[in-house]
Amino acid sequence: MKRFLLSLVAIATLSLYSLAQAPESFNYQAVVRNAGGLILNNQTVGMRLTIQQGSIGGPAVYTETFSSTTNGYGLVNIEIGTGTSTDDFTIIDWANGPFFMETAVDVSGGTNYSVMGTSQLMSVPYAL
Repeated sequence: MKRFLLSLVAIATLSLYSLAQAPESFNYQAVVRNAGGLILNNQTVGMRLTIQQGSIGGPAVYTETFSSTTNGYGLVNIEIGTGTSTDDFTIIDWANGPFFMETAVDVSGGTNYSVMGTSQLMSVPYAL
C-alpha cells in the first residue's frame, strides 16, 4: 500500500511539473514578396531568422533557417525555435533583453538570403 501511495504522489508531482512548462517556440507569420513587390504565392522560400541581443545589429544569440512554402496569399507560418540551427533556443536568457529579430529571405528557396528587416521582440501576455 505504501508503494502504491508513493507511486501516486510521484506521478501527480511529475504531472503538475510538466504542465507548468512554457513552450520552447513562438509563432511567426510573414507575407513574402519579390523585389518588385509582387506577392509570392504557393512558392518555396528559404528563411533565416536571427535573434539579436541588446540592439539592432547586436550579438546573435540564436540563428535558425527554414525552408517553407507560402500559401495562396503569400503567407508563411513558422515556429521560431523549431527550425534548423546549431544554437540552443532553450538557453536564451529572455530576462537579459531587449531582443531583436532579423528576418532574411531567399525567394528562390535556397540559402542566398537578403535581409528584409529587423524588429524588436515585445512581450505578449498569455495564460499557460
